[in-house]
Amino acid sequence: MTVERSLRGIAGFFTLLSVLLAYYHSPYWLLFTGFVGLNLLQSAFTDWCPMMTLLKKLGVRSQCQYDGGATCSTK
Repeated sequence: MTVERSLRGIAGFFTLLSVLLAYYHSPYWLLFTGFVGLNLLQSAFTDWCPMMTLLKKLGVRSQCQYDGGATCSTK
């Protein structure tokens, strides 16, 4: 699994979890849902996400490393 796919899975899991916690426990959990959404929004503009940094440090490879650089951007 790549960093990009892992990030989408983790963000989806956190969103669903926080909505369920807001429904069953406290509506303040919706603040966490907003935090996840804001992180995804800012990463769309900056191409940086704290979770991606953590996943890379844990050894999860990016899509570039799987396909030999064919999808790597030339920044």
